[in-house]
Amino acid sequence: MLSDDLTRAESQITRHPDYPEPGVVFRDITPLLADGTSLRAVTDAMYRPFAGGFDIVAGVEARGFLLAGTIASLAGTGVLPIRKAGKLPDPAASIEYTLEYGSARIEAPGVLFPGARVLVVDDILATGGTLAASQQLVRELGGELVGTTVILELDGLGGRETVGDHVHSVFTAALS
Repeated sequence: MLSDDLTRAESQITRHPDYPEPGVVFRDITPLLADGTSLRAVTDAMYRPFAGGFDIVAGVEARGFLLAGTIASLAGTGVLPIRKAGKLPDPAASIEYTLEYGSARIEAPGVLFPGARVLVVDDILATGGTLAASQQLVRELGGELVGTTVILELDGLGGRETVGDHVHSVFTAALS
């Protein structure tokens, strides 16, 4: 059962049909991020299953940055930014992957110490391509993946199967 604050947070996730292209329903967490009570409730729920078990939080660009910073502050750790290609002057690792509606490349700086325990954070798990690529990037940098956490998991797109068992989602929703 969800707390009142989490129920409120879930209600703030808006749907935008046919964005960014026909057939895709974009889930916008911006209203949730703008509400301090909802943001705190969601980041607490994302953090709690992994509390004390990681050294750094990897945030996936762009909304994952906001969540990772908040979770890292709660945990007293730092943040590893996982960026879109071309945003870092000297990336230590890079990987190309497929998206729900295209392909992309992500990169990360070489700031992990060998064996660092890493929690990967993003906003939404859809097909899982971005998160699976982020997990692989963490491993290529010498990190130990302790888990992945998201606000919302979309059922029916195979994301959980792509990402693996180490994923925690605060909310789940059907595609339609």
